[in-house]
Amino acid sequence: FKFIGLIAFSDPIRPTVPPAVIECYRAGLRVIMITGDYPGTAKYIARQIGLKNPDEVITGPELMAMDRLELQSRISEVNVFARVVPEQKLNIVNALKANHEVVAMTGDGVNDAPALKSAHIGVAMGERGTDVARESADLVLLNDDFSSIVAAVRMGRRIYDNLKKAVA
Repeated sequence: FKFIGLIAFSDPIRPTVPPAVIECYRAGLRVIMITGDYPGTAKYIARQIGLKNPDEVITGPELMAMDRLELQSRISEVNVFARVVPEQKLNIVNALKANHEVVAMTGDGVNDAPALKSAHIGVAMGERGTDVARESADLVLLNDDFSSIVAAVRMGRRIYDNLKKAVA
């Protein structure tokens, strides 16, 4: 073999994501990133999108070594999970639920299906999502953009407020 060159791929974040994350925080919503990427990549993306506490990362091997109670304790401080496998995504969702948090999980692949099904609200990506993810989810996005979820929450809260006013 003769070395000819090096190719690098970049998948930049969508420009709508950082403002959507800020809007989530203003609305009292917590945003967590669960990814199969390496910790360095996950931290870099977390900083770019404005996640709180982006340098605190729990990796898949660390998750494997934790018992259920330790995960429930640590999950309240950590917003970035890297090198995670499907079973661990499910464990993260269940730990959040055990801490009495309402959990919305997004995903697009077969590996996301168990966590999508377990979450209070499973949100599948409709454009690039697999059939298994879409069938496991409660909601399917027509536009695979995080900002769509934020807009839906905003609209849902407005509808809820209007219903409360109408009932009162």
